[in-house]
Amino acid sequence: MSSCTHPAHQHCSFCDAKGRLTVQVDGNGEAALDTPAPPDPSRRGLLKGSLAAGFGTLSAGWVGSAMAKDAATGTMKAVNHYYIAASADTVHWGYFSKSLKPQVTVEPGDFVTIETLTHHAGDDFDRMIKGDPGAESVFYWDKKKKGVIRRGAGPMDASLFGRGAGEGLGVHICTGPVYVKGAEEGDVLEVRIVDVTPRPSANPKYKGKSFGVNAAAWWGFHFKELITEPKEREVITIYEIDASSEKNWAQAVYNFQWTPQTDPFGVVHKTIDYPGVIVDHSTIKENHGVLKNVRVPTRPHFGVTGVAPKEADMVDSIPPSYTGGNIDNWRIGKGATMYYPVAVKGALFSVGDPHAGQGDSELCGTAIECSLTGTFQFILHKKADLAGTALEKLAYPLLETPDEWVIHGFSFANYLAELGDKAQSDIYAKSSVDLALKDAFRKSRAFLMDTQKLTEDEAISLLSVGVDFAVTQVVDGNWGVHAVIRKALFSGGSL
Repeated sequence: MSSCTHPAHQHCSFCDAKGRLTVQVDGNGEAALDTPAPPDPSRRGLLKGSLAAGFGTLSAGWVGSAMAKDAATGTMKAVNHYYIAASADTVHWGYFSKSLKPQVTVEPGDFVTIETLTHHAGDDFDRMIKGDPGAESVFYWDKKKKGVIRRGAGPMDASLFGRGAGEGLGVHICTGPVYVKGAEEGDVLEVRIVDVTPRPSANPKYKGKSFGVNAAAWWGFHFKELITEPKEREVITIYEIDASSEKNWAQAVYNFQWTPQTDPFGVVHKTIDYPGVIVDHSTIKENHGVLKNVRVPTRPHFGVTGVAPKEADMVDSIPPSYTGGNIDNWRIGKGATMYYPVAVKGALFSVGDPHAGQGDSELCGTAIECSLTGTFQFILHKKADLAGTALEKLAYPLLETPDEWVIHGFSFANYLAELGDKAQSDIYAKSSVDLALKDAFRKSRAFLMDTQKLTEDEAISLLSVGVDFAVTQVVDGNWGVHAVIRKALFSGGSL
């Protein structure tokens, strides 16, 4: 058994007290953290034995590799486990790009643990950045330079809005990308989320605690519907989360109204219009005692997970699309599996926009934005092997949990291709829930007909009586509606 040698062992939820990794992989190549339940036909996976050559039980090291027996040939296969710490050298802020240099190159079946930072951490520097070398390097900004130069997919010369390099067209701090060997356009990348843990505050005053931010901002669905004064206000609420994850709820600490903030370059931000601005707390009033006796369920997940699109070199991180991205579905957390159509060589998977909790719709503009660390396993399904499988026609990000399949619909299934040269600006004006529901319906109908072999009439009836459609988000530009298809629907048998 290999020892845990990565520099953030205190964040490692897989290791025992002696720093030894205890993750195991089952016969299908899946990480097995708990005692497996008996087989249940209503909880079957989308594919049986997702890896062409399954693994035997093993213990994998964080650094270097462990060996697993190939079930088909009896030979030994290396399984690597990599660690990507979040820093100014490992993140890209506000965009996906097919030109990004990979942070790590992996073989199919490998594991990668990835640290992610919320772009809202500057709302409470003391709790969420101070004393944390990785976060401090990313958020560094003085009169001469920023720790991370590009923020967003806009022009570097600030000729669009005058707000700064990258213009804020794209806001999420993404860690990566991960290059998957052998991945090519037409393949499907399966990403298993093995674990998700909060990033503890590095400030000794808040030992054992993590914190998150909810911003009720100008892009929120609520903003033009306020009924109390002052109207059109932006309000930040700071939440406390248990860093050990023993308590499964978050509680509000205080809130404040956004006031104009002047960044180190001298630009005044009257609204939350540019990511990474550090709030000067001498300019705001902290209102403590808010949301008394309210516990918000924590559901740690990643708002942004996806692979690089092919249609443009710099793609705004905000609107989701066929390759994933900013889907903002709270179900994309521990135990979930995502399937992505690969658009470029190596897939180039990145992750960011970490959330401690969120409701469907993300109505006010954000979730509880909280830095997290995730462990992922990458499985590659080659195009040549997809014929006759449930993934043969996959052209959108598909979510699978032990109990459900979740189909993601968007206002535009591939807005980059559908809206032309001005897609990255037009998408914000052309999104609607109606279009997203229609896309979710079409995809769900095809899913049931292709994977469950239902007729169209059977699929339509089932979609109405047994499937839940819900609003994923109405704040990201390309709005989302998802369909939740419970596997128990297909458990069979008579009453």
